[in-house]
Amino acid sequence: MAFTCRPARRADLSDCTLVWYSAVDDYMARLGRPLPSPRLDPLLALMDHLLLTDPERFLVATRPAPAGAPTGRAELVVGFGIAARREHIWFLSQLYVLPSEQNHGIGRALLTRLMPPIHAAEPDVNPAALVLATCTDTVQPSSTGLYSRFGMVPRVPILNLVGTPGVRSQFAPLPAGVHAVALLGPEAAAAVDAIDRATLGYAHQPDHAYLRASGRTGFVYISADGTPLGYGYSSEAGRFGPVAVLDEALTESVLGHLTTAIMPRGATTVWVPGDNEKAMLALLRAGLRVEGFPAMIAWTQPFAAFDRYIPAGLALL
Repeated sequence: MAFTCRPARRADLSDCTLVWYSAVDDYMARLGRPLPSPRLDPLLALMDHLLLTDPERFLVATRPAPAGAPTGRAELVVGFGIAARREHIWFLSQLYVLPSEQNHGIGRALLTRLMPPIHAAEPDVNPAALVLATCTDTVQPSSTGLYSRFGMVPRVPILNLVGTPGVRSQFAPLPAGVHAVALLGPEAAAAVDAIDRATLGYAHQPDHAYLRASGRTGFVYISADGTPLGYGYSSEAGRFGPVAVLDEALTESVLGHLTTAIMPRGATTVWVPGDNEKAMLALLRAGLRVEGFPAMIAWTQPFAAFDRYIPAGLALL
């Protein structure tokens, strides 16, 4: 049966979360790994945020509903893709297809329609400077191959660290004169934009607003003379990141502050790029462990200093 790709609507989001759950459940079961959490509210909130910021980059693939379908709808969502554009960075956030609909060209069709016009001039971006990027699971070779054919070649592993930091005394304290202030107000936003461009390669204030609205608490780290040196987020739910520092020597002390400033109700989970040796060592020594299999950050050309940056997650750097 033919499928159709069209822009997503808010009414499609619950169907998209079920597509995600079915796809992840399928390949996790084949790997003998724990199944994903059935609590899909955080995923739904993320999709809603990306639909708000990038409506033209959120597509669903649908098929006509079979006659007599109990839903009473004319079409069924069988796949979806989401990309986010932030300055000169195009980031593929999610691309999922129902297991029963895979290997029929739906994923590739969604991706090609989401891709930006790389060779077309844009008012604010030189086409040569446009970067395509994504995060891909290492256990999904078909997806990795698809992204690589578009130039998004896996470059850096990113590992999921999980646990309760039980050895906080091993973290170095903040250096003398450096203090943390709440990430609020226009001055903090301007400081975060500057830090983001120096580490991640682009500013993304809408995503910071979403993170704070979803329960993460942010801090900016300021030197004695008032210079912003970095920022970081943690939450009572255990969601950790993003964390960015201008000098990698500050990494351990910032992580130490974040693990004590916000006490999570359960385990902390954080995605750490393999390039960020200082964060990896500090968190492992504090009691976190590597969970599951690594993912890979893929891109067409370098754009970020991942030795000084910890992303919010795989779907939103």
